[in-house]
Amino acid sequence: MMSAKSYYDILGVKKGATSDEITKAYRELVRKYHPDTNKDPESEKKMAEVNEAYSVLSNQEKRAKYDQFGTVPPTGSGGYSGGGFGGFNFTEDMGSFSDIFDAMFGGGGGARRRPRGHNVVYEGADIRTEVSLTLEEAYQGKKVTVTIPRYDKCPDCGGTGAKEGSKPKTCPECNGTGQVRRTQQTILGTFQTATTCPKCGGEGKIIDNPCTTCNGNTVVKNTHKIEVDIPAGIEDGMRVRVRGQGDAGKNGGTSGDLYVYVRVKPHKIFRREGADLFSSVSISMYEAALGRQISVFTINGKENINIKAGTQPDEMITLRGKGMPRVSGRGRGDHIITLKVQIPKKLSKEEQNALRKFL
Repeated sequence: MMSAKSYYDILGVKKGATSDEITKAYRELVRKYHPDTNKDPESEKKMAEVNEAYSVLSNQEKRAKYDQFGTVPPTGSGGYSGGGFGGFNFTEDMGSFSDIFDAMFGGGGGARRRPRGHNVVYEGADIRTEVSLTLEEAYQGKKVTVTIPRYDKCPDCGGTGAKEGSKPKTCPECNGTGQVRRTQQTILGTFQTATTCPKCGGEGKIIDNPCTTCNGNTVVKNTHKIEVDIPAGIEDGMRVRVRGQGDAGKNGGTSGDLYVYVRVKPHKIFRREGADLFSSVSISMYEAALGRQISVFTINGKENINIKAGTQPDEMITLRGKGMPRVSGRGRGDHIITLKVQIPKKLSKEEQNALRKFL
């Protein structure tokens, strides 16, 4: 074994841990120690221990033998064979650690790296920005202009990073993959890891004559004004995606996207729930008792509504289809009005006498 620690101690789980608990612990340790993200010289050793422990404890048969004997018999004794991590090769099977992270946790929305032949292709990072709208603007929809800083492909070298008349060459150390492999022999077999190539810094190429505009980085930072169509009915917290308006990719990678998050300001009259609007209006007890027509504010202007005789406090009137447009384009919500009946605190003698006639 590579460590005097037990495999359970290495993963930080109890001996009776479930498969899900072991997998969860393993993933957390991958994020912590993988050499692609942790540059501590000891991280590679830690990562090897973690993978050795996981390769045994994640396999029911090998775990049973380990629990019984404290080790796993080598090949030929019914035990383990193949590379560490169950024959898993970090470079060939999954690419860089960013690929592993995406596969395990669903990606992070930033720049992504992936191998393509003898080049490392970097997809452009997504960009996020915010805009604020009034409820009326959200009701109508609006074309907004956002100002964003982003990385564009260098116009002088065309994104190659090399000065005009020259071109990059494939890194001889990693053969353009951006990573170098290291192999270790353990009692469990051959274990391989991949780390960032020290010669090219993970780029997969060497630029002897860098472009003077981008200094060999292939991209330059610029500020752009971009028009974005905000659809009618947009809700607070929703986002609008503008494809291809994020940072430029490298080595042929596609550009990221621009995400515009929308904040809708609170309104002094209306409260919103989805596509429905809510408001209240005060009426006198006489209007509630006798009924009448009154004018109320809606999102689309004033509108007359009829108060029926005998209206009770906090009764509601629903104006069908008078709410917010649905973002899907399928109709509009409703406007629900709560009637607040006001009881006067002081009455004139005439009013008091008139009311007493009803007693």
